[in-house]
Amino acid sequence: MDRRRFLHFTGLMGLGATCLSPRGLGGTEHGSRLPNIVFIMADDLGYGELGCYGQTLIETPNVDRMAREGMRFTQCYAGSPVCAPSRGVLMTGLHGGHAFVRDNLSVKVDGTEFGGQLPLPSESRTVAEVLKRRGYATGAFGKWGLGHVGSTGDPLRKGFDRFFGYNCQAHAHNLYPRYLVRDSEEIPLKGNTRGLTGEKYAPALIADQAISFIHEHRHEPFFLYYASVLPHLALQAPEEEVAHYRGRWEETPYEGKSYLPHPAPKSCYAAMITFLDKQVGRVLEALEELGLDRDTVVFFTSDNGTTHLKEQVDYEFFDSVRGLRGLKGSVYEGGIRVPMVVRWPGKIPEGSVADHLAAHHDILATLSEISGDPSVEETDGLSFLPTLLGREQEEKHGFLLWDFAGYGGQIAVRMGKWKAVKSDLRKNPDAPFQLYDLEQDPSEQRDLAAKRPDILVQIEEILSRERSLPETEAFRFGPYSKGKEPAG
Repeated sequence: MDRRRFLHFTGLMGLGATCLSPRGLGGTEHGSRLPNIVFIMADDLGYGELGCYGQTLIETPNVDRMAREGMRFTQCYAGSPVCAPSRGVLMTGLHGGHAFVRDNLSVKVDGTEFGGQLPLPSESRTVAEVLKRRGYATGAFGKWGLGHVGSTGDPLRKGFDRFFGYNCQAHAHNLYPRYLVRDSEEIPLKGNTRGLTGEKYAPALIADQAISFIHEHRHEPFFLYYASVLPHLALQAPEEEVAHYRGRWEETPYEGKSYLPHPAPKSCYAAMITFLDKQVGRVLEALEELGLDRDTVVFFTSDNGTTHLKEQVDYEFFDSVRGLRGLKGSVYEGGIRVPMVVRWPGKIPEGSVADHLAAHHDILATLSEISGDPSVEETDGLSFLPTLLGREQEEKHGFLLWDFAGYGGQIAVRMGKWKAVKSDLRKNPDAPFQLYDLEQDPSEQRDLAAKRPDILVQIEEILSRERSLPETEAFRFGPYSKGKEPAG
């Protein structure tokens, strides 16, 4: 069975030869510099938690500005409904049916407090490796979750020149950690004890390092992967940030059953999102100050939907998924449909809205084309650069596929307006498909499987052709293991 689909990136489809050169895409009048790329990914941010997506309670003026000055996508999908597999899809350009990482799987490493997650294998190629080959300086800042230090999935072995943040996503469950990782070294954070508060707020330190990377590489093309740990739990933010919201709403203190307690969970959650938005503003400001604004394309998205832990995040109060079904950990729309905003002054039409069906496994193809790389890349994705530039998108997805081993085992396939879902596959490997018409029923309430068996036949054909099982511990005894699922 063909496990991959190969796409040739030979330039912008139908855009003319002038757009194929680095100067045509992002070069300045002073030369043919390749466009800088900044990719910002929030952690567990829901589809409806930004002002530009209808949020009315949480302030996000900087991402909203990106939407006014760029393009907002209404149908963008994460690679998975939890952290590690979603990031694996993003990095490798392979959809869920071909991805190596399909769940949050922890590994133990002797002598370390946090071992990390199942590492990407040595043969997996990442978007950073593609861009590094094109001459980009590459840096990853924030949460990695695709392999511990020294493993085959170490970001320094996956195309990144620099890394700063949390190598292990379990380590990232506290925002006042005792240390952060700089490249391969643990950097102690004096005054932090992994308590509710501390002296050094990790999201601020990570943002500082990301912005320093921009300054350090202002004279050469750079790829900044800024994978923020916000607003993932635990509920932690500096008091001056929480105070901005405190008293606006009635609060029920969270007593700390799974993460650290907090006396004002609504205020803290809103403050975490607004703090992230402020860091987006700092990135935009740095680009403007350095004269790089028009030479830099900035992406903002999320790795999956809002957390399902309602005592900590009141997703109904915040209307976090805008009426979609499901949350983090679910392949229903609320778990995998995510915001995506892209800004590139002078290239992307201001205030534009795209209903193009985009997915995170398209990012490798899209960034490869932005960099002008004409080589063949192994990917399941399609470049949506024509959509970004306001041109006709000739190539479109015939299907999207998710194969998620966690939360009981789930599969989903989207084909046009149709969305098929299987769940509880560990208990019932032969579970039937549910089928939804997303045009008529975006909240996935009316199961049409019994009425449209013809559609399910096509879905099954896609799965038989496009789904393969990797040789990992998670799949050793069949499609879904019964092992521990650490939170991501």
